[in-house]
Amino acid sequence: MIAVFAPMAEPMADPTGVLVTGGAGYIGSHVVRQLGEAGHRLVTLDNLSTGFPEAVLYGDLVQGDTGDEALIRRILTDRKIDTVMHFAAHTVVPESVSDPLKYYANNTCSTRSLLAACQAAGVRNFVFSSTAAVYGMPESGQAGEETPTDPINPYGASKLMSERMLMDLSAATGMKHVILRYFNVAGADPGGRIGQSTRNATLLIKVACEAALGRRPALKIFGTDYPTPDGTGVRDYIHVEDLAAAHLKALAFLRSGGASQILNCGYGHGYSVREVLAAVERAHGSPVPFVEADRRPGDPPSLIANAGRIREILGWVPAFDDLDTIVSTALAWEQSRRPEAG
Repeated sequence: MIAVFAPMAEPMADPTGVLVTGGAGYIGSHVVRQLGEAGHRLVTLDNLSTGFPEAVLYGDLVQGDTGDEALIRRILTDRKIDTVMHFAAHTVVPESVSDPLKYYANNTCSTRSLLAACQAAGVRNFVFSSTAAVYGMPESGQAGEETPTDPINPYGASKLMSERMLMDLSAATGMKHVILRYFNVAGADPGGRIGQSTRNATLLIKVACEAALGRRPALKIFGTDYPTPDGTGVRDYIHVEDLAAAHLKALAFLRSGGASQILNCGYGHGYSVREVLAAVERAHGSPVPFVEADRRPGDPPSLIANAGRIREILGWVPAFDDLDTIVSTALAWEQSRRPEAG
C-alpha cells in the first residue's frame, strides 16, 4: 500500500512526472526542492531509514523501498512518470568494507528491481546518482570520465555494477540516462531550509562542524602520511546546491533529446583535510579539536575531478565553488539544529 504524507501545494508545469528515490535524504532533498521550485511535478520514494520526511518540501512522499518492484511500477504508472532520479543507496565507505553484502543488496540488487519496473512502465529517462569511488585510486589523483574504473571498496563496486546495468538496459531499450559521478558533496541550502541531517555522519565537513560546536569530542584525521602536500587526504568538494542544479540540467538535457552520458560532478580542484579544518575554524572563529588516527581502509590519497565535460554538455555553471562558502553554509545549518536532532 502506498503511504503518502501530506504534500505541499505545487504547480503543474509539465504533463509528465519525476520520481525521486531517496528524496528524503541529504542530496535527494536538495534536488526535490530545486525541482519543486522549478515547477516540476514530482513524487519522492524513500524508506526513511536515513531520510527525514520534513526534508521533502515539494510533491508527495511515498514510504517504500526501491527493491519493491510492484510498488514502483504502480507509482510509475499511476503518476505518469517519464523520468526517474535514483539517489537511494547506502553510502558509507568504511561500512561497505565491513559489511559488503549490505551494499550489494541495497545499492545493486534494489537498483536492478527499480530498473525492471522502469522498463515495464516505459520510463524514458533515468538520472543516476553514482560516485567518484568507481575510479578507485587513479595514479595521478585525478579522474576524467575516460579514466579506467577500478573501485577499491564495495561501495564503489556496488555503484559501478549499477552503472553497468543501466547502460546495458539503455542499449537494449529506448531509455536514455545520465550517470553523474559525484565527488565529495558538502554544504547546505543557503536559505537554511534543509541540510545534512544524517545521524552519525561520516562526511568530513559535517563532522568538522559538529566538532566545532561541541557535538563530537573531536574531528578524527584518518591518515597523516599520504603522499600529499600536508600528508592528509585531498578531495574535490562540491556544494550540494551546485550538485542539485546539475540534476536539473541533466533532466532538461534528456527531455530535449540528449544522448546518454556519464559525467563527473566536481569542481576540478581539491582541498586537504587540514585545509578543510582551517576553513571550519575560520567560519566558527575558534579552534576545532582534532585527533590524528590511522588511515581508513578504502580511502585513496587524492581524488579530484576532471570536470570540463559536464560544463560543455549540460551547460552547468557552478555558483558555490568556494571552500569557505561550502563550510559556512554547512556550519550555519548545524547551528540552526538542536544538538539532539542529529
